[in-house]
Parts: sequence; C-alpha cells; structure tokens
Amino acid sequence: MADASTTIKQLKDAVAEFERERDWRQFHSPKNLAMGIAIETGELLEHFQWISGEESFEVVRDAEQMKQVRQEIADVFCYLLNLSLVMGVDLSDAFWEKLKINGAKYPAEKYRGRYKIDE
Repeated sequence: MADASTTIKQLKDAVAEFERERDWRQFHSPKNLAMGIAIETGELLEHFQWISGEESFEVVRDAEQMKQVRQEIADVFCYLLNLSLVMGVDLSDAFWEKLKINGAKYPAEKYRGRYKIDE
C-alpha cells in the first residue's frame, strides 16, 4: 500500500489491531509511547552520526543502510500512530493546525531560503 492510496485511518487501524492481538494496550501509556518515539528516533539518528549533511544524502544509495533507515522511520511512525490513538489526537487536524501556525510564524516572504531572520 503506497502513501498515495493509504489513509491515516487505515494505518491507525492496522496498528490498533497489531496491539490488540498482543494485548499490549496495558503497556501503552502516553509516557511509554513518547519514550518509545524518542528511543526509536535515537536509533534513526545513529545512521547519520559522524557524517556530513552532504554525506547523509548518500545513504539512499546504500541498499542495506536504506533498509535499516526505513525500518527505523517505520518504528517512529508506529509509535506516533499509537500515541495519537491513546491520546485521541486526530493527526490530520493536528497537522493542518500546526502547519497554519508555522505559516504565520515563518512567512514565506521573510524566510524563503533561510532558517532565521537577522534582527
């Protein structure tokens, strides 16, 4: 199932079913899931430690490393989906709300091509 044809609801449903089959809800407190996100993010970061920004683009060319990076990205995403389920967060609503806030905070006409404004 590709991004273009998969809904967030389908992904949440799949994660919820996986959790139900294993009776893991008892372990999925917001704290534990947030910690899981941090831990899996750390594992993702390990693939880029000690290399330059330019070198990080080369990871895509290494099939084995890309396989591992994809798995870490998926782990982070699974924890995020689970956290959103446990906390009742609609990810699409949260995404669009935050994008609007960031649009106001970082207007394109001021920030195009830069990450900060010299005051």
